Amino acid sequence: MSCGAGAAEGSDDRSVSSEEKGCPSPNLDTSKDSKSGEDSSSESSSDSSDSDNEEPKTEETNEELGEASAEGASAQAEEWGDKETPTEHFNSECIKIEPHCQHCNAENKHNEQVTPRRLSGGQFLLKVDTEGVYECTETGLIFEVNRKVDIKYCILSWSKYADLVVKPWAVGGPMFDVKCDPACLTSIQFPHSLCLGRQDANMTFRVLHVKNSEASLECAVDHSSTHVKWHVSSLSPVGPVIQSEETLYHHGAVILYKVIDQNPSLSFRVYIATNNESFIKDIAKAVKHSSKKFMKIDKPPVCLKLLQNGKKYRLVSEPEADITPEEIEFVDGSTLKLKSYIEVYLEQPMEFKLLLVEMDSDEIVWKAKLRECDWVQHEQSQNVSKSSTSGKRRRKVSSTLPEEEVNAKRLKQVDTSDAAKTPLTDDQLITLAGKLGKEWIKVAIVNLELDISDIDDIREKNENVTICKFWMLKKWQEKEKSNATVQNLHSCLKNDSAEVQDVLEGFL
Repeated sequence: MSCGAGAAEGSDDRSVSSEEKGCPSPNLDTSKDSKSGEDSSSESSSDSSDSDNEEPKTEETNEELGEASAEGASAQAEEWGDKETPTEHFNSECIKIEPHCQHCNAENKHNEQVTPRRLSGGQFLLKVDTEGVYECTETGLIFEVNRKVDIKYCILSWSKYADLVVKPWAVGGPMFDVKCDPACLTSIQFPHSLCLGRQDANMTFRVLHVKNSEASLECAVDHSSTHVKWHVSSLSPVGPVIQSEETLYHHGAVILYKVIDQNPSLSFRVYIATNNESFIKDIAKAVKHSSKKFMKIDKPPVCLKLLQNGKKYRLVSEPEADITPEEIEFVDGSTLKLKSYIEVYLEQPMEFKLLLVEMDSDEIVWKAKLRECDWVQHEQSQNVSKSSTSGKRRRKVSSTLPEEEVNAKRLKQVDTSDAAKTPLTDDQLITLAGKLGKEWIKVAIVNLELDISDIDDIREKNENVTICKFWMLKKWQEKEKSNATVQNLHSCLKNDSAEVQDVLEGFL
């Protein structure tokens, strides 16, 4: 169940077209050929795109790699809007994880580092004013441009293109959809997640290019320890694939999520992934759409040792916890729709260690220490919250009234005001943000029904807690649209502190 799959050159009904074999082998002065030590034949492109609602299908001919039913990918690109989201509102799933590998030399450090603007729908917009080579700090993409240009791009899921990746080819890195004037782009370098230190001479890189309901393999003109370079022919979904005569070694990442609920027990999901932005984004999307609520636990994700296809690994907890499954065989799951994970359960909350161990050697691949402070600020006990707030409220209302009656009375008193239906202003939101307590994240999830991924996005780009709270309230306002009134927010936060109630009633 390995992720790699691709069309073998000259084999079966998924073979590449004959015109692809005329692709010259690159020979650059500064780096290696796309296949080191021998001339690379290449599969040229007959372009294709993918659908959000349809799985791509390969065409059963001897002349092309495959044909995808992919109208949706082009449609998705066309539907991109130019609505800009605040720079503070970055997705944690799109933050680039830097590998540290003794076998790979750091390269591309001479490129100009540029930070793109974030648009809606997980899109990036990069504006460059002059020709040059620019590296995106968020995705690792490297663009070589010959003039002033605006480049719009996003990370795609390989699972939509699984039918196009067939043996002996395997996913080499993230897939992207790039939109701009192709004449302005000389080349794109795609980040890859493989370690080349052991077997570079036996690897062949290509770029899978999807366009106009067709897919083909195009020449990689160069590759390094971190990137695969491709000369731009046209723009549509593209991503690096690899063929190797030996076992692939991956830079790995371990991603942790904790279940948010009212139980005192601890429950976690542990995802073991290649350091591939498409894979990591798929994980975040799966968690977001789960029936349970989760928060991301911020621990160093990079594996200390390379992950190897077919190797068995086990997760160990100290002290002991219920772990299901206790061991796994690693495969790159980039093309799989369902991402596998390990569940960790502790009946009582406590500090503990997690270690990922390679079973053959007993070497530690990854480790982390989890402490209560890693999640307690997100999950303040409701009993503590209620006891602290009810004490303050008793100073203002009769303690003989049930809490429900008190809240009903408050609402009855303020609902008659014309201000109840007035939309909240930014000044009001920042004032309210300053009054929210340490349990604000739990309030966001339980009371305002926001996703934990939205909160993670905000916290990634803001160190100031009050600003985080402000953007949390703005996210609620954006979700509620015309219902984002003072009255509605007052109702959502009716169990919050007396101080918050006072501020809201002041607005009313």
